[in-house]
Amino acid sequence: MTTPWEDWNHILKIDPDKELPEGVTYGDLCATGTDAIEVGGTMGITRENMGAVIEACAEHDVALYLEPSSPDVVLEDDVLDGYFIPTVFNAGSPFWITEAHKEWVRLEGDLDWERTTTEAYIVMNPEADVATLTEANCDLDADDVAAYATVAERMFGQEIVYVEYSGMLGDEGVVEATAAATDEATLFYGGGIHDYDSAHLMAQYADVIVVGDLAHDEGIEAVRETVVAANDA
Repeated sequence: MTTPWEDWNHILKIDPDKELPEGVTYGDLCATGTDAIEVGGTMGITRENMGAVIEACAEHDVALYLEPSSPDVVLEDDVLDGYFIPTVFNAGSPFWITEAHKEWVRLEGDLDWERTTTEAYIVMNPEADVATLTEANCDLDADDVAAYATVAERMFGQEIVYVEYSGMLGDEGVVEATAAATDEATLFYGGGIHDYDSAHLMAQYADVIVVGDLAHDEGIEAVRETVVAANDA
C-alpha cells in the first residue's frame, strides 16, 4: 500500500505557539509549494491554538496533518488528512515511547486508525526542547542512529523514520547512514534548514525534509527556497 508521503519532498511544520512574521498569513505559507503542512510543537501547545492554525490552513489546497505533542491537545477534525504521532526511540522516559500513546487510545471515542501514523523519532540535539522533554539520549553516532532506524523499520514496522535535530543543522553523515539503513520506511529529516543550500544538502539523503522555524523567523521567500531545493535534490 502506498502512502502520501512517499511522493513528498518537503513538509512545512507550523508551531501554533509561535508568531508569524509581519504581513505573513497561513494562506501564504500554504502556497509556498510545500507538499504538506504539519501543525505541531513541543511547548505552549493548546487545543485552542492548534485549532486556530488548522482552521486557517484548511481553507487551502495542501495536505494537512496534526502532530500533537501530548494526548491532551489532540483535535478530531475531518479537515485533517491525518495524524502523525511521534514515538521517540531514544527517549530516556518511557512516556514518550509508549505511555503517551496508551493515553491517546483511551481518549473518548474511537481512534481514527486509518488516518493515524506513528513516526519513529530519533532526537539528536541535546539543547532542543524536545530532547529535554523526552530525556533523549543524544550522544549517538551515525552507526547508533542507523541501528535505531533499522529497529524502527524492521522490528516495529514503522513507515516513517524521523531524524530530528530541532534548532540546529545536523550531521550529514548521520543522515546519510540512516538513509542507507532504511529500505521501505520514508526518512524524514528536520532541523536547522535555513536556506537553499542547507535544504539541498539534507534532501540528498532524506526522502522528505521538514522545515519549521524558518517560516516563523524569515517568512515566505525563505521557505520557497527550501521547497525548490528539496525538489532539485
